[in-house]
Amino acid sequence: MSLAGKISNAELEAMRILWREGKAVPFSDIRIELQNTMDWEKSTINTLVRRLVDKGVIEAQKRDVIYYTPNITESEYIQAEERIMLDKLYGGSAKKFVAALCNRGQLSEEDIDELKAFFKMEGARND
Repeated sequence: MSLAGKISNAELEAMRILWREGKAVPFSDIRIELQNTMDWEKSTINTLVRRLVDKGVIEAQKRDVIYYTPNITESEYIQAEERIMLDKLYGGSAKKFVAALCNRGQLSEEDIDELKAFFKMEGARND
């Protein structure tokens, strides 16, 4: 099941906490961090977490309190979002995306040199 495209920007803030911790996290830890970093109310955070559970993106486990764990890794999420963006904006072509960055001056000479070295290394691996 692909969970890509199901996570809002606000929900992503809660997901980042879960991914970073790498273990089940109690709601209080999520709430405290998001109140401190985002200045959100407890009710807002509760709604975000409940939505993530309803979407199947995270799982709630009842212990002494409710703990939350993600059902998708950060890497899986990023790869799925990259695919959605490439498909939507560049017809699925990573080459067109990189070309657009180059043509718009978004890549420095250093970035381009690093990409060249990366592709040479990848080419050597595939030989």
